[in-house]
Amino acid sequence: MTPKFDSIYQRAVARKGGEAALRKLFPKLRSAAQLRRIPDDRWLAEITRRVFCAGFVWKIIEHKWPHFEKAFKGFSPHAVAHMSDEVLERLAADPRIVRNYQRIKSVRENALFVLEIAEAHGSFGRFIADWPGDDIVGLCALLKKRGSRLGGISGQYLLRFMGKDTFLLTPDVITCLNNHGVLTSTSPTSKRDLATIQRTFNAWHEQTGLPLSALSRIASCAVD
Repeated sequence: MTPKFDSIYQRAVARKGGEAALRKLFPKLRSAAQLRRIPDDRWLAEITRRVFCAGFVWKIIEHKWPHFEKAFKGFSPHAVAHMSDEVLERLAADPRIVRNYQRIKSVRENALFVLEIAEAHGSFGRFIADWPGDDIVGLCALLKKRGSRLGGISGQYLLRFMGKDTFLLTPDVITCLNNHGVLTSTSPTSKRDLATIQRTFNAWHEQTGLPLSALSRIASCAVD
């Protein structure tokens, strides 16, 4: 049985100093129309940012980001998709960006991914915008399977930072789900666990009318 969300909400309110303070922490979302208007190069740019931020100090990536934009030709998917191995190897020796060849190589792989999706759906943004919100785990599974280095929480962060309504399975959110009997695992990666998480967030959305992003932020704030 899905736990009632009210007790989680009230605990988060108490910990953050009131409803107004808590609601200020809710992530900003884009409408479906706004997501559709985001150009493919900005999707590839944010994909790249998430790949390089994974396990790395985010401030360093942000500091170097103008050099990333220049090195990868403004993240034009067509331009990046045609980068040769030699060009990628030279970038892997460039101190202005992060010199990690496997991650640099993933940019070209993800450019091809963006192009494939755009060809099939009109644009990458349209594909993301049209994906149903009650199957975020399915979207993340697709990002992991067809993208490069977009497994784990990287794909979730991509959706969150681009404004797609999604939950984040951060350690605090997972702890909250465990505390309320939704999960028994601290590393929920199985299809069964992920399906349970999706059903739980869908039920909480129906209970509260709140977006998934707000629900996961509240869940994280309810944990000591």
